[in-house]
Amino acid sequence: MVSLPVYNRTGQEVGTYEIDPAELAPRISKQLLHDVVVMYQSNQRQGTAQSKGRGDVAGSTRKMYRQKGTGNARAGHRRSPIRRGGGHAFAKRPRDWSYRLPRRAVQLATRMALAAKIADHEVTLIDELSFAEPKTKEMAAILKALKIDGRRLLVAVEGYSAPLYKSIRNLDGVSVLPVNEINALEVLSPRAVLMTKAALDAFRAKAAAGR
Repeated sequence: MVSLPVYNRTGQEVGTYEIDPAELAPRISKQLLHDVVVMYQSNQRQGTAQSKGRGDVAGSTRKMYRQKGTGNARAGHRRSPIRRGGGHAFAKRPRDWSYRLPRRAVQLATRMALAAKIADHEVTLIDELSFAEPKTKEMAAILKALKIDGRRLLVAVEGYSAPLYKSIRNLDGVSVLPVNEINALEVLSPRAVLMTKAALDAFRAKAAAGR
């Protein structure tokens, strides 16, 4: 059982939150986490790299000179990869790098990732986080009061809020997501996670339902 302190916007501790990481994931599988993170990273690849092969470059396909009797090495046409201006021997072609792992494995990896962060005390809880209008300066002050400023950070909230998103989007290294959209890569990439109590409650309910 892990007891997480709950802070308010000024950095003062206003309570505690009891949670057992095993409730989210009975065990942490580094192999599954690795496989899922690699999947997300692979899916982000554009796959648009392309280079010219011998059939794509301009030039005559006529043999440059006769096979024997010149004293030179045998040579084909000017498009050969060994000639300057020739095509690449193994030209790059656009390809789709995306693939999917089983849905339940991906969901379990997300729960494992957050359970690992909680066990390592890398999750900070705040009682509430909302803005009536965008206030980037105020959001930066909250992070400083919580002593989690100046590092890569994921802010997980219960639901989408335009003023909150606009308050965070200009902070360097800080991202924000609704708790139902976080995944293993989003949780493991930053050094710390800031969650509201409502967001963690929603995640626990989702984990209990096996989703």
